[in-house]
Amino acid sequence: MPYRSPVAEYKFVLDHIVGFSAVAETETFAEATPDTVEAILTEVGKLADEVLAPLNRNGDLYPAKLENGVVRTSKGFAEGYAAIKDGGWLGLSAPVEYGGMGLPQSLTCAVNDLFSGSCMSLGLNPLLTQGQIEALDHHAPDWMKELYLSKMISGEWTGTMNLTEPQAGSDVGALTTKAVPNGDGTYAISGQKIYISWGDHDFGGNVCHAVLARLPDAAPGTKGISLFMVPKFIPNEDGSLGDPNSLRVVSLEHKMGIHGSPTCVMEYAGATGWLIGEEHKGMAAMFTMMNSARLAVGMQGIGIAEAALQHAQTYALERKQGKTPLQGQDDGTGAIVDFADVRRMLATMKADTFAARAIALACGVALDMATATGDKAWHARAAFLTPIAKTFGTETGITVSELGVQVHGGMGFIEETGAAQYSRDVRVTAIYEGTNGIQAMDMVARKMMDGGETATALIDEIESTAETARATLPDMGAAVWDAAETLREATEWMAGQGDLNDRFAGAVPYLMGFARVLGAHYHLKAAMAEGGDGPRTRLARFYISRLLPEHAGHLAHATCGAADLYAFTTEELTA
Repeated sequence: MPYRSPVAEYKFVLDHIVGFSAVAETETFAEATPDTVEAILTEVGKLADEVLAPLNRNGDLYPAKLENGVVRTSKGFAEGYAAIKDGGWLGLSAPVEYGGMGLPQSLTCAVNDLFSGSCMSLGLNPLLTQGQIEALDHHAPDWMKELYLSKMISGEWTGTMNLTEPQAGSDVGALTTKAVPNGDGTYAISGQKIYISWGDHDFGGNVCHAVLARLPDAAPGTKGISLFMVPKFIPNEDGSLGDPNSLRVVSLEHKMGIHGSPTCVMEYAGATGWLIGEEHKGMAAMFTMMNSARLAVGMQGIGIAEAALQHAQTYALERKQGKTPLQGQDDGTGAIVDFADVRRMLATMKADTFAARAIALACGVALDMATATGDKAWHARAAFLTPIAKTFGTETGITVSELGVQVHGGMGFIEETGAAQYSRDVRVTAIYEGTNGIQAMDMVARKMMDGGETATALIDEIESTAETARATLPDMGAAVWDAAETLREATEWMAGQGDLNDRFAGAVPYLMGFARVLGAHYHLKAAMAEGGDGPRTRLARFYISRLLPEHAGHLAHATCGAADLYAFTTEELTA
């Protein structure tokens, strides 16, 4: 399954769309010079194209297996992971004092996109470790940082998140895993966790589990949850591996996609654990890890969208079928790419992938500016953009990969072409790290506790860009400005609802409507950067003319409230 890392696209978006230069101008990220950024993107692109992409199909056809209690990964995955580790890519944004590069999160976003597009199953492993590095850096005691961080940043040890239990999915507060003090500063962790991505592997080193559990005196619900480090092997003081811990992989889940990623059912039988952060404050520490993972999961969706787009483009150029409208013309190929509907699908795939990537990178830039400046407005913007980046990125991955199957026609339904794998692999991204519905509910509740101030600031920027564009691109500028006004009205309605259930009833369409308008904003900036004439301008015109109008339907839906949903009886909905 050939794959070409979109390195030039990243350079364009960073340089012209999301304001990355402001990040590089800060003292914190002064090392992120244009030469450094180009070198990183080029090297990671080469790794993705030449090492990881050839493993993608193999991981799907020959999944990870559990044999006699040992997880055996897909052929070539150990070597692929070693290449990631040897490149130092797990530590790209990690703290310098523990061996990281200390570079912007925006660049880690790019790396996660390239890893996911080339081989999502394997790329998921470093993504989880990145999140745990951030959680430990913010919440772990100093001795734990000294022992674990350098090993994880080097890639010698890997990390996981252990939240879900059979009875505790989105309702994390229902978990029952126990943590009993041993009297020596350690805790005995007992319970079962499910859906643990990369819960074990055969890459060597240690697997460090961040496990949510409940102390004996814990209050019910999320307020009584603590977070513990529970490693596969108990480390010695010098960092060497000691005795095996009392934990095991019970089974591997049989999944729709990402077959090369071992998704484990984990059992902890009095395993030795150490507290991360304060007692009963585990959700705060875990949310540090989850917020990092949410943006990274959005990048997974974008990476798959890119790969599915490339796969469909190649097929559309090669597949001959009937007489085409461009037959005999200079631009005619005689292939299905000449047909109007195929062009519509390819243009949709390309336009949405650009929009989703720009939104996610804008979120990354906001995170970096918040880190570098401490400014509350940047923190608020990063928090507001995170659910949009996660949700729109993953929904784009799903939609684009489905269109990729459609471009292939009947062959898309045949596994040998590889088109269906993208659709199967990406589907989980809308579910894990908080379903997209939960992301949207978070956006209209916690992220609007400021009365919509952060959302309004973004809308103001969109309108400012649209006003500037009226001089050279009047029709597109006017369309984006009008859409922003509709979004402003919906935002005011949403922020004005005292009953949160009225917000929740329209949360997903509101988020998708906001994303549609943001996508138009970034397409308009691309057209302006190009000078108003060229392929980016034509793509912007396609998006603004054909896809942006969807915002009106989304926002009308968003402002209906909840009453009509509850007018149905439960029997009527479920009969």
